[in-house]
Amino acid sequence: MTDEVRLAVPATPEFVRLARVTAAGLASRLGFTFDDVDDLRIAIDELCFALIGSRGRIGTVQLTYHVQGDALEVVGAGHFTDEGAPPMLNDFSGQILDALVDEHDLRANGGVPEFRLLKRRP
Repeated sequence: MTDEVRLAVPATPEFVRLARVTAAGLASRLGFTFDDVDDLRIAIDELCFALIGSRGRIGTVQLTYHVQGDALEVVGAGHFTDEGAPPMLNDFSGQILDALVDEHDLRANGGVPEFRLLKRRP
């Protein structure tokens, strides 16, 4: 069985905290270790900032959290009214994500920038 939680936040850096807190709460519910919860919070930060940049965007980021037994999948999509560069991870961010989560992806899907990550409980 899969539970789903949806969250929409303004696409500004100060609201990324809500995305992290939601992920941490769900991961704790799944029995993730403290270190794994912290890894997930950092991964959410990296991917959200890849969508919105350091200054934010005009619009929202919609996140969907899928609780899947022993894993948490997070899908985020940017819905912006301003023009911006396509989402991109620098090499360092990619290395961080490779070390922190089991799977991650960042792309522009039909003009909508989005990411996906999957973190499994050890």
